[in-house]
Amino acid sequence: MSDEQREALQLGLDQIPSPLEPLDISALDGYLCGVLLQPQSIPLAQWLPTVFDIDGRDLPKGFDASSLRDLIERRYRELNHAIETRQWFDPWVFELEADEADEEDDVAAVFPWVAGFATALTLFPGLSNLASGTGSEAVIEPLALVYRHLDPDDLEDADDIIAEIETLEPPADLSAAVEELVRATLLLADVTRPVRKPGVARPKPRGPGR
Repeated sequence: MSDEQREALQLGLDQIPSPLEPLDISALDGYLCGVLLQPQSIPLAQWLPTVFDIDGRDLPKGFDASSLRDLIERRYRELNHAIETRQWFDPWVFELEADEADEEDDVAAVFPWVAGFATALTLFPGLSNLASGTGSEAVIEPLALVYRHLDPDDLEDADDIIAEIETLEPPADLSAAVEELVRATLLLADVTRPVRKPGVARPKPRGPGR
């Protein structure tokens, strides 16, 4: 998506009237990744309302969200393609404004993306449930790379993930933190959306989760 399309998407989200609380585009990006990484495909009708309002409340009657929805689905398809083909992608993480940034903690800019990702895993716990049981290490390690940016008090019943976080070196800078988000996403895809071996019939590509 172009810069203009991203701006149009953010503007459309900003125009959703209060008291609804839509995701911003960085949180939306993390949220979509969290939706796409689920072991079972989540229908659009289940995940889309949270984009428009964090509590899933309905848009007011008469509010035309068609163009906004088109842009959201476009980003969904882009991320889906990157995840399915294991291609590197650019998460929508934006540097903090000068008056918001701590000179020693520019990594904090990833928090909205991570919060959106965590929201998806809270609403749709299929991926999180894989963090226990056989083969859990394959899920715990990449989840730790993402969840390291959250307050440990917000990680309930996640002792194994917290323990893994404590073994990690802090990311050197924002660029390194963003790279970790992508790496974690693709590692999780190896668990929940494994690449099919040659000669094995592939399922039809996912659409926007309908």
